[in-house]
Amino acid sequence: MSSEKTIPAGDGLATPGTIRDATAERDAEACRDIYALYVRDTAVSFEEAIPSVEEFEGRIRKTTATHPWIVMEVGGKVVGYAYASQHRPRAAYRWTAEVTVYIDSHYHRAGIGRRLYTELLVRLRRQGFRLAVAGITLPNPGSVGLHVAMGFEPVGVYNRIGWKFGAWHDVGWWQLDLQPGRNTPPREPLPPDESI
Repeated sequence: MSSEKTIPAGDGLATPGTIRDATAERDAEACRDIYALYVRDTAVSFEEAIPSVEEFEGRIRKTTATHPWIVMEVGGKVVGYAYASQHRPRAAYRWTAEVTVYIDSHYHRAGIGRRLYTELLVRLRRQGFRLAVAGITLPNPGSVGLHVAMGFEPVGVYNRIGWKFGAWHDVGWWQLDLQPGRNTPPREPLPPDESI
């Protein structure tokens, strides 16, 4: 997929912007900077050390080989990103994508998460993925609300699964059927650049 493909993201948002494909060289630092707050100040991410820019470059490259990673820009600044990744390494899981979204704290509740997820889910459907899943550290009413608004349904909770900041944390799991009602053998998921 061309990194120059952009999608206007106005659609009634308080903060209009542009959604485009992420690239490692262009976006690793901005995405890492957004993510750093979630690592440093919250249990939303179970990482304990903020990754380097080089680590984020590697993550973007690895992810975009098989799944979409998109960013939203406002005034030329990346203010949020969303991506999908492999849920589990076993072959039978290859039609399931794990999804996540991170928004700059200055842009919370501006509709950016919804707009990013809307575009991400469209891309996953085009690639041929059948199911999207999301793990959410609890409590997190903002993230739960976003996923429910996008049509995700709760499917279970891992109780006390992660230790961070001196406490155990639960992780809830949500899922969304991307190709509902199909019981036929699935075609292989397409690479991101072949699904346009």
